[in-house]
Amino acid sequence: MIDTTYETADRDRQFAHQHSPAQSQAISPAQRGSHTGTQAIPSYMTEVYDWAYVNPSWVRWLDHDIVVKTLLFCNDRRLMKRYLDRVQSGMHVWQVAHVYGDLVQQVAQRVGHEGRFDLTDVTPIQIAHAHSKLDALPQARIIQQDAAVFQAERPYDLVCSFMLLHEIPEDWKRRVVDNMLAQVSEGGEVIFVDYHRPAVWHPVRYILKLVNRWLEPFANALWEHEIREYASRAEDYQWTKETLFGGVYQMVRVTRRAK
Repeated sequence: MIDTTYETADRDRQFAHQHSPAQSQAISPAQRGSHTGTQAIPSYMTEVYDWAYVNPSWVRWLDHDIVVKTLLFCNDRRLMKRYLDRVQSGMHVWQVAHVYGDLVQQVAQRVGHEGRFDLTDVTPIQIAHAHSKLDALPQARIIQQDAAVFQAERPYDLVCSFMLLHEIPEDWKRRVVDNMLAQVSEGGEVIFVDYHRPAVWHPVRYILKLVNRWLEPFANALWEHEIREYASRAEDYQWTKETLFGGVYQMVRVTRRAK
C-alpha cells in the first residue's frame, strides 16, 4: 500500500581508528555513557541495548541472516529490496548504522568501484563486524561516529536509516533525522526503513507490544508519530510513505523541495 497523505509531505578498535577520518570531529555534549577509543557510547546503548549491540558474545550470535529473517518476520529481503532499489552504480551513499546480516555488503557492491559507501556506527563491536564484511571492498569506508553529529566532506546522493530510529530516544531521533536531511545533495534522497503502527487486526501487533514493553522502549514512538515530525524543517522536503506487512513496517522517502 502506498500512502502519500503527507505530500507537504575484537576485528578490534584499531580497525576503527585506522579507517576513521571522522575521529577528530566533535562529539555532542548530550552524549553520555561509556567511552571507548575517541567515541562516547550513548548511555541508552549500554543501559537498554547492551545485549543487542554492545556485548560481543551476543553480537556474534545475532549477526546472521537467519536471525535477521526471524526478527523481521521473514520480511528482511522485502525491506532490504526497498533500500537496494534506490542504490545505483556510482552513487555516494551513507548508511547511518551497521545492521546485522549481509545488507551492508550488498549496498557497497551495488555502488561499485566508481561510487562510495560510507557506514557509520558509534559502537566499537559494530565497527569491528562491519570491517569483517567490508574490508575487501575499496569503495566502502567505515567510520566510528554518531549519526547525529557525523559530517561528510561532501553531500550524499542517498542517505539511509535502516531499522534504526525505533531504537533511539526521542531527542536522538530528532538530531539524527535533521543531520541525515542536512547531508543529502540537491536531487538526492533520504530513506527511512523502520517499524510503523500495525493494523489492529494484525497478530504481529500484539507480539510487538510485548517486545516494545520489555526490550524496545523507544519503538512505540513510531506507532504514534510520523517520521516527518522529527524534522525541524519538514516543510522544506517532499515526504512519501509506503507501508508493508499490514502496517508493521514503513519506508519513507524524502527529497528536498525545489526553491
